[in-house]
Amino acid sequence: MTGRFAPSPTGDLHLGNLRTAAVAWLSARAARAPFFVRMEDLDRHQSNVANERRQLRDLAALGLDWDGAVIRQSDRFAIYDAAIDDLRARGLVYECFCTRREILAEIAASSAAPHGPPGSYPGTCRDLDADAVAAHRDADRRPALRLRTDGHSASFDDRVVGRVEGIVDDVVLRRNDGVPAYNLAVVVDDGAQGVDDVVRGDDLVSSTPRQIHLQRLLGLPQPTYTHVPLVLGTDGERLAKRHGAVTLGDLEATGVSARSVLGWIAESLGLAGAGEPVTVEQLVDRYDPTRLPTAAIVFDGWPTPV
Repeated sequence: MTGRFAPSPTGDLHLGNLRTAAVAWLSARAARAPFFVRMEDLDRHQSNVANERRQLRDLAALGLDWDGAVIRQSDRFAIYDAAIDDLRARGLVYECFCTRREILAEIAASSAAPHGPPGSYPGTCRDLDADAVAAHRDADRRPALRLRTDGHSASFDDRVVGRVEGIVDDVVLRRNDGVPAYNLAVVVDDGAQGVDDVVRGDDLVSSTPRQIHLQRLLGLPQPTYTHVPLVLGTDGERLAKRHGAVTLGDLEATGVSARSVLGWIAESLGLAGAGEPVTVEQLVDRYDPTRLPTAAIVFDGWPTPV
């Protein structure tokens, strides 16, 4: 098996990100398998090298290592374009001129929920005729590219979530600014790197059927999935900077060591007792994917200075 951690370098990693990274690393290393780090830096407005360096520094501070060079999605547009061309040659790609606001308005006005996960595309542009396409182009509207689906569904057995099945909507393959979309890029990259053990946050469960469908179309194998429950703030929302000192750098500034953060992660995963000092090497021998927590954990601040 081969594992990976693929953050977006749009800011510092917080405790939830670091916890997921630790599970991904443990899953690979417990199997004595390769582990890669990939930067999903498609967002060129917020992604930058400084963020990437801090993220890699924080992973290393916890004792997490990786094999080979870190690859960046921003260097791989030609590979994604080739995959889109393959799908287009089979009649599976069409132009979509809808804005996000228009899509949301159409969903809200529809009497029937769209097929697929919440917010799924309702198919507005999938059957536009030549005159309609020309009108959009005359209005200088740049199209995104979408995958043409026909009520396909995909299912998988997740190590934490269990059996999941979902209908696949007409997912975006390339945005209207020319940037490849996440669902396509992650599938192509996992296939190219031989990643067959995907560990990530459970906020991505609903996107997985889309990715499995793309894997099938592109002739790529389906990985094993482990969707780890998120770390939440006290307001019940996904952990973020607004919740205070939640990044390794911020916690270190208050006197909390990287080793203490690793101990908190281990305790939250049921791999260590409260306050027990551990190393990642010790955790490798304790790791058991069948015993991962199935519920989100709430972080309400570091209990006492360390």
